[in-house]
Amino acid sequence: MHEEFDVIVVGAGNAALAAAVSAKENGADRVVVLEKAPREMRGGNTHWSGGVLRFAYDEPREIGALLPGIEDEFENFYDGISPYTQEDFHGDLMRVTNGRTDPILSRLLVSNSQATVRWMKDTGAIKMEPAISLSAVKKDNVMVWARGLVVRAAHEGVGLSRSWFSTCERMGIEVRYGNAVSELLVDDNGRVVGVKTKDEEGVRSLGAKAVVLGCGGFEANVQMRTQHIGPLVGAAKVRGTPHNQGDGLRMALAIGAMPWGQWSGCHATPISADWGDFAPREMTDRSNRLSYVYSVMINRKGKRFVDEGEDGALFTYAKFGRAILAEPGAKAYQLFDSKVIHLLEPRYSTSDPIKANSLEDLIAQLDIDDKVQALKTVQHYNHHARASDEGFDPTKKDGLSTNGLDLEKTNWALRLDKPPYYAYSATGGITFTFGGLKINENAEVIGTDWRPIKGLYCCGELVGGLFYDNYPAGTGLVSGATFGRIAGRNAASQQSVAPAKAVASR
Repeated sequence: MHEEFDVIVVGAGNAALAAAVSAKENGADRVVVLEKAPREMRGGNTHWSGGVLRFAYDEPREIGALLPGIEDEFENFYDGISPYTQEDFHGDLMRVTNGRTDPILSRLLVSNSQATVRWMKDTGAIKMEPAISLSAVKKDNVMVWARGLVVRAAHEGVGLSRSWFSTCERMGIEVRYGNAVSELLVDDNGRVVGVKTKDEEGVRSLGAKAVVLGCGGFEANVQMRTQHIGPLVGAAKVRGTPHNQGDGLRMALAIGAMPWGQWSGCHATPISADWGDFAPREMTDRSNRLSYVYSVMINRKGKRFVDEGEDGALFTYAKFGRAILAEPGAKAYQLFDSKVIHLLEPRYSTSDPIKANSLEDLIAQLDIDDKVQALKTVQHYNHHARASDEGFDPTKKDGLSTNGLDLEKTNWALRLDKPPYYAYSATGGITFTFGGLKINENAEVIGTDWRPIKGLYCCGELVGGLFYDNYPAGTGLVSGATFGRIAGRNAASQQSVAPAKAVASR
């Protein structure tokens, strides 16, 4: 005899727990969260995130409700914050995805973004704080903020995850750890009516009036990475949980769900090349290396391969991490001089840089194949870069470009000419995959017959079609919570559906 629930949520990251909380607040009595990981590894990729939340606001003081008392803590706090309208947010999504983001889902995400973050704070009891170390630069005694990226969860992803679990406990939502869901159960009418799961006691079937899949993509699955994205990404380090093996995608496709979005795409962040195959859990997101906009970045052949100053790092890091993976040995070095070393984000302090008083001595210490070419590259860059820092502005694209290189650096292109010099290694750490399932505005999973699969919803990384080629920082957590909230609310509405008399798997 299997147990019966109103809503089963598979996964326990930000999106999944948002769905569970939403289902409970919308009337679902018995809600259970099935987490494959043991308790000490719970929380999915949320644990590794910086916790920053991108959302739209017409007037900066709208943020005040999320940060009570902030002006007592930071004088002139709002002076460095620019409006970030829904059109701004959607425009950024369109720009970084080359116009390919799903028109319906992206508009739904953008229009709900501020309301979602307020709901996270109020319903999820998630404390917020200014994201100073990630997205603010001090200029003339004012903190100047990247547009739309002012607020993050207190204590970053660790705090966000902990708050969601506390809220679930307070609301009476059961979380079962070590439960690896392997199959969706459907009845003779094609409705999803439960799951098959395995724990330490064996395999069992659990019934439900609705199931929400929030168990992540396939970024930790080397076979799926290699198959769908390519052998270079197949060998990537993973900046997140080892438990995201594509289970939810596999189960949904097995019952006729439609694959959607860019299955060949992924979010891959520049991280230290000194870490192991999986970024250490205790270091969370502190392996990131995102201050490359002030650097010259070279591969192991001693050549530049991206325009480091194309845009702010929070609009290029997801694609530049993947670009590093395509280089020899999937490794690069970011070279800085003493003019800009103070601008490096604090996460660089988790590695010891290579340091030298001359560029020749610095390059001699690097693990690269062609050191002669590397020195030529830097000297050639210096010849075409700006000799003066007049007009240099780390708070925005400053237009200080090289002039005469085959691959120009279009902003922040100062010469490397003030010793000592520093080098940090970097590789691409895959965070999440872009390929997912097609859903509608109700977060219902759509089948290959273009009809909703009754009783099945999804959220988080499983949602296909939002991101292509690139990703604007802070969008993932807000997307996860937005579609998690929608999925949970609509899953709760399935309470009136009578449980299936017979449960059969397909």
